[in-house]
Amino acid sequence: MPDWTIHHGDALDAYHAWTTPNTIISDGAYGVGGFPGDPRTPENLGEWYQPHIEAWSRHSTLATSLWFWNTEVGWANVHPYLVANGWQYEFCNIWDKGIGQVAGNVNGRTIRRFPVVTEVCVYYTRTPRVAKEPGSDHLVHMKEWLLREWVRSGLPRRAANEACGVKDAATRKYFDQGWLWYWPPVEVMMKLVDYANEHGNPDGLPYYSFDGEKPVTADEWAATRSIWNHEHGVTNVWSRPSLRGAERFRGSMVRSAPRTYKPTSMSASHLNQKPLDLMERIVKACTSVGDVVWEPFGGLCTGSLAAINLERVAFAAESDSGFYELATHRLQTQQQSLF
Repeated sequence: MPDWTIHHGDALDAYHAWTTPNTIISDGAYGVGGFPGDPRTPENLGEWYQPHIEAWSRHSTLATSLWFWNTEVGWANVHPYLVANGWQYEFCNIWDKGIGQVAGNVNGRTIRRFPVVTEVCVYYTRTPRVAKEPGSDHLVHMKEWLLREWVRSGLPRRAANEACGVKDAATRKYFDQGWLWYWPPVEVMMKLVDYANEHGNPDGLPYYSFDGEKPVTADEWAATRSIWNHEHGVTNVWSRPSLRGAERFRGSMVRSAPRTYKPTSMSASHLNQKPLDLMERIVKACTSVGDVVWEPFGGLCTGSLAAINLERVAFAAESDSGFYELATHRLQTQQQSLF
């Protein structure tokens, strides 16, 4: 049975009650005055998002990822706040809505720019920081911790190559302190852990421990990195028209029955409804069946619907009563992708 929860109100009041997220889909303020509370310009978007970003950081693990939808300049204003709170930029996806987005709505005599038909969906992971020592509040980058623990064992760096069964790749990849550093895959990490604890100075045992009592396990190490399910043929440019068909919710909402809203005209009920197939794409990319998806700014809760369709667990929030009722009805009826 689908597993989902929608909080009627500000997500800041609900985060503490939600299960730890595997991924977060943020589609909130754009700095265009699109809804009450949305700043009319993007300059202060960072401040608007700051309490949410801080909450995301508190409730996330090293394996949590984030998809941040916005305009190009809106994202630019929020990016420094994300980095300051431990989010690591991975890549930027461009949603190209095509010429149909502006067809018939551009005055060629007065416009002073190329028509904008894009927005961005930027992917972040958690910056891999761990406690310098078990129980310490002093966090260091994982690459520093990896080298520090090996040095602490008293073993020469070149011994890491022997541990991993390679000529020089281990020291070159996993002990590098610059941008060439690689996160050790689970099977490689277990070789380093086992070798350090078997051959290292017995006085310093255990090595590579998160709790100071036992070495890190394979499952614990795997949980320090977000997953990625690659789909061949998909790039970071998504050429997809904005919604105009049956999937598009239209009209202002009026109550037609207890807890049910329906459209009243041909106008769109939401200014920027996301295509369900794009939301399903990002959910599939970074989660597995049974994982938890947060959608703090629900709107029509397309991200949550994508999660439900893919057998994930969804937590969403929406403060507007009309959208809350409509999203609730939408998830209850389980609208499937039309494309």
